[in-house]
Amino acid sequence: MEITAEEEIVENTNIADVYRAAKNLDGVVNKTKLIESPFFSEMSHNEIYLKPENLQFTGSFKLRGAYNRICSLSEEEKARGVITASAGNHAQGVAFASQKLNVNATICMPATTPILKVEATKAYGANVVLYGDSFDDAYKHSLEIQKEQNSIYIHPFNDKEVILGQSTVALEIIDALKDVDVILVPIGGGGFASGVALATKLVNPGVKVIGVEPMNAACMKAAFDNNFPVALESADTVADGCAVKQAGSLTYEFCSEYLDDIITVSEMEIMSALLFLIEKHKLIAEGAGVLPLAALNKLHDENNIENKKVVPIISGGNIDISTISALIDKALIARGRVFCFAIPLPDRPGQLLKVSEILARENANVIRLDHNQAKVTDSFQKVILEVVVETHNFEHIERIMNALKEAGFQGIEQIY
Repeated sequence: MEITAEEEIVENTNIADVYRAAKNLDGVVNKTKLIESPFFSEMSHNEIYLKPENLQFTGSFKLRGAYNRICSLSEEEKARGVITASAGNHAQGVAFASQKLNVNATICMPATTPILKVEATKAYGANVVLYGDSFDDAYKHSLEIQKEQNSIYIHPFNDKEVILGQSTVALEIIDALKDVDVILVPIGGGGFASGVALATKLVNPGVKVIGVEPMNAACMKAAFDNNFPVALESADTVADGCAVKQAGSLTYEFCSEYLDDIITVSEMEIMSALLFLIEKHKLIAEGAGVLPLAALNKLHDENNIENKKVVPIISGGNIDISTISALIDKALIARGRVFCFAIPLPDRPGQLLKVSEILARENANVIRLDHNQAKVTDSFQKVILEVVVETHNFEHIERIMNALKEAGFQGIEQIY
């Protein structure tokens, strides 16, 4: 059976290619240091060391692949300039690399891209073109510009040199922790997972490499299940950096060859992992960045991996403050740390005070309270009180509910 072009690339890629990429990146990237995590170790029954690529220049691993790709261009190709489409980390990676290598770069971004990301990309000297309402719009427009300018397209993941650049993360991990047992890597289009799995297996085949995807955007798992890349109907996830509907044709071949397994995680697991990282390590990461942390419990519970040295890669930290706030709020709700309820009260003086006294006795801190006499109830003599309180856990919430019921309050509705 004749092999495909992608299969041939995988077959002909070797350790010399990986070390060539590492040489290209030497002195350019920040070789982020492993951080031992007693908290995640105890939680997962393994020995956990974080690889914080959120502390990388430009805030993510993406500049590794972008720099290696642009670095590999001929002088004639560099003179033509480069172009890509991205609303996130790839944009900044290409812009950073282009500035370092004195290459003109054009980045197409959706017109809806947050201004902070646009300005961050411009700060590296790239020409930013805002177009359309979605990534697909920006991508199509970038292809039109490429034809007009005859520039070189820098794909975010489905490219051998990009994959080799990302592979250097694995070399740093193995160099820092020679007896590492498991590496966890997030999957979007598959470029990062391809590179990490490739380098790891070529250096030490005994190390397991496990990819992690959001359940809502598990494009590589779908490719594995169907034996070729397929398009998902949707990719709606808080891990927006991994919201990819279809794995790359090349990345699928690399992952098929070198990746040991794929774990999928829920939205609540992702948000909870982000909150744990902030609380326990005072580190900020984006949703896609904490996918490996969200999978740690599943190593023990579902994969029977325990008492092993595990390195989850925190892939990026480019997240705006409003998004962090929203994710933290949802994570707190998911962990029983915030409780909102509605309670019908007799429309007479003293009822609000009575509820407040119960909450104080139960050590529930009131965040917000809405005592709206205009809200309609099943009785003209009643009003609705909505309360949001800080709680300790779900047991604490249950105690509050029981205390209110014992005090004679009925019809209490838990909103979240």
